[in-house]
Amino acid sequence: MRENVVRKRASGYDHNLSTSNVRIIKDSRKYAPRRTRHHHRRSIFIANPILSDSRIRNLFIRLGFILIFALILGNLDTLLSIKTYHGIMQSRAMYAQTDDTVDVVFMVSSHIHCDVNTALLWDDYGIAGYDYSAAEQPIWITYYYLKEFCKSQDPELVVIDLYSIARFGDDFNEFWMPDNIYGMDFSLNKVQLMMSSCNKEQLNKYFPSFAGYHSRYSELEEKDYELLDIAEDDLAEFKGYNPYFDLHTVAAPATDVTDKTPIPPKSKKYLQKIIDYTSDHDIELMLVVNPYPSTTEDEKVYNSLEEMAISNNIAYVNMNKSIDAIGLKADEHYNDDSHLNYQGSCVFSSYLGSYIKDNYVIEDHRGDAEYETWDAFSDRVEKANVDVLSGE
Repeated sequence: MRENVVRKRASGYDHNLSTSNVRIIKDSRKYAPRRTRHHHRRSIFIANPILSDSRIRNLFIRLGFILIFALILGNLDTLLSIKTYHGIMQSRAMYAQTDDTVDVVFMVSSHIHCDVNTALLWDDYGIAGYDYSAAEQPIWITYYYLKEFCKSQDPELVVIDLYSIARFGDDFNEFWMPDNIYGMDFSLNKVQLMMSSCNKEQLNKYFPSFAGYHSRYSELEEKDYELLDIAEDDLAEFKGYNPYFDLHTVAAPATDVTDKTPIPPKSKKYLQKIIDYTSDHDIELMLVVNPYPSTTEDEKVYNSLEEMAISNNIAYVNMNKSIDAIGLKADEHYNDDSHLNYQGSCVFSSYLGSYIKDNYVIEDHRGDAEYETWDAFSDRVEKANVDVLSGE
């Protein structure tokens, strides 16, 4: 490293010449015949320190202020961020899962995290499952969710619910955008997700994330403060399932439909991407229709989706056609016209777990110390049910 130096100009030197051709210039006014007198002075080099003590002290003070500001901003971002159990917490908790522990991931809309009881799948079948889904999620977002999930997990089976394709097609209600994007860590994958889902005006609204919720001061609730400093272990114990406890009587699904409606083009394109991605990564793929009172128009799309599944040699199960076999009752097991309640999710998940164990090789990890968080989540779900039953 070169030090900073100051070169003093010495009289007697011609500084316009190179150092290899230096000649002495006599100064008659200062010349003296005494042999002991120097006729010229050497150039003096003064090495200055790069940083003085005061500069080092100021540097540390500035770094301290930057660190404090970053901590405040980070906590403020966490406090103000939107927190829901319809996608955001599912994403946040996904990052807290121990790498390569989730064997089955259930994906797409709220028909997953409300219907697929991952606690029961663990208790009764030893399936280490996770509901990685968000409200009304379109299939193109699911594609990027799958890529994000596989950064840290190596699932044996991916289960894709097809409700969003049949009901919403290529439309996406922006109201649900926060649930689908705010929980995901920033990465190129997230940028690609947003580019596939947002127009320019929406991008300015949701990117960076803080732009979307910086004005929530008046909306803060107790849960915002509770989740401000949520422990990593608590996040790891959440497996995506979000039970409902209301009771609603529903009509029977329209299961006698034979006509077909074409799959919307964008949805078809990204479903094929998911099929190709799982094939390239040696992951089993299962396409399902979770039980709900479907319409004739819904079932027309499902018939086309079944045709696509068969042509790609992918497993396809329309659970609406197995309501009696599953054991679901229209006046006991539904929370609303779209989702199962807790009891319904138990009945359905028992049937689903049995189907998975009969058709796929999924290791039973019960008793494995590395999977204790699934036991903890089962306890949490059971406590929630007891609290509801006791009126708490």
